[in-house]
Amino acid sequence: FTQNGKRYTKTWFKTKREAKQAEAKRKEEAQNPEQTMITAPIPTDMEFLELVNRRLDYIKAYNSVKYYANHICAAKRWCRLWGKLKCNEINADMVQTHLYGIKKTGNVVSANMHLTMLRAMFNFGMNHPRNWIANNPTMGLAKFPVEKKVKYIPPMEDVLKVINSADPDSQDYLWTIACTLGRVSEINRLTWKDINLQERYLYLYTRKKKGGSLTPRRIAMNKKLYATLSKRYAERDPEKPWVFWHRYWSTKEQAFVEGPYKDRKRLMYTLCDKAGVTYFRYHPFRHFGASLLDHQNVPIGDIQRILGHEKIGRASCRERV
Repeated sequence: FTQNGKRYTKTWFKTKREAKQAEAKRKEEAQNPEQTMITAPIPTDMEFLELVNRRLDYIKAYNSVKYYANHICAAKRWCRLWGKLKCNEINADMVQTHLYGIKKTGNVVSANMHLTMLRAMFNFGMNHPRNWIANNPTMGLAKFPVEKKVKYIPPMEDVLKVINSADPDSQDYLWTIACTLGRVSEINRLTWKDINLQERYLYLYTRKKKGGSLTPRRIAMNKKLYATLSKRYAERDPEKPWVFWHRYWSTKEQAFVEGPYKDRKRLMYTLCDKAGVTYFRYHPFRHFGASLLDHQNVPIGDIQRILGHEKIGRASCRERV
């Protein structure tokens, strides 16, 4: 709105009602500038490093391990550039130069991801009740255009070749993904408490929901999954709560520790090479399992629920498998 020849503007309201309320409040402040000077909060600022750490703490508490790990990696690069600056000393040109540097390496997707994460972090500081920072230097910056390519989806024959080339423990892992349609992070956190062999069902937990809370969904076991988990249960170590775990060297602890997997990137490189097929990661096992359900005429809504998708379109195995 314009008042006394001066234009006032603000964006990023969630609803029209919220925008109208803010407009009315701002008009009142503009009409009473002396009162506004007394009551209006003074814009604040903070060290960039402190904002990064607070954002990482928030992500660690509310988001997935993978999401947190991606931010840790990006934050290290940001802090090498701006770790000694205050947030208001960082401007759009500095951010754009950083993004250009990533793009020059040929990784456009990574550059766009950095922009998304930086924008979210500065918004996090601006929207905090204490108004940690006054502006977001990423506003107005656009993502780089991306040349989208058709995703490689391996044929069922290749998926089966990979499973058959794996050792017994890895076969159990891959069949569990395929039979539950679970994400790797969900299978990695699977414990024996989540499994009911008597009634043949289990619970998977995901953070891919609004708010970041772990949300359970119940999955019925087919014969293959029941046989796999029954065998593992009989051979389990009673002191280990996880269905899939390993012993590894921890650089943080400087000792061997035992615990669930965080990621298993190397496994698929090894198995695809051994099977003599084009490399692919774990997601095709979800496609594989969804395709089996589709061929059994399972309703698309049920497949959506098992996949843990919010929208039916994302679960359309007829289009994606």
